[in-house]
Amino acid sequence: MQKDIVIPQAENIYIVAINEWDESILAALWNVYFINNREEKVDTVLVLSRGNNADKKTTTLRRNLGNVAPKSAIKIEFISDEVLAFTNEYLVTFFAENLLLERKFTFAPNSIAEEKTVQLPVVNSKGIIAK
Repeated sequence: MQKDIVIPQAENIYIVAINEWDESILAALWNVYFINNREEKVDTVLVLSRGNNADKKTTTLRRNLGNVAPKSAIKIEFISDEVLAFTNEYLVTFFAENLLLERKFTFAPNSIAEEKTVQLPVVNSKGIIAK
């Protein structure tokens, strides 16, 4: 019966990392954002994040971002330099079009780096888009 359940993959949403200056600590930090590039709002956005490498793993974190307006972005978390060499996964689920949609995003090890930034949708900034 489970094989009969189909959850379509979400389109026009992104998980991105942006290198931003933090005035409180006077340093640049990588922050991870959820971007809704859809024409309609998305409801009850839930994000699960975790990281791992060959011998270590991070704590699994779960966040409820609530409803996200169209063409907008919400900060999820700061990502520490210590885990940039890890595989960092973000699993996103939300409701839109009367459907439960989901998508998995991954930052490969060492893929978050200033020299790899590209122009991002919705936000007026450069950053890294998770695959």
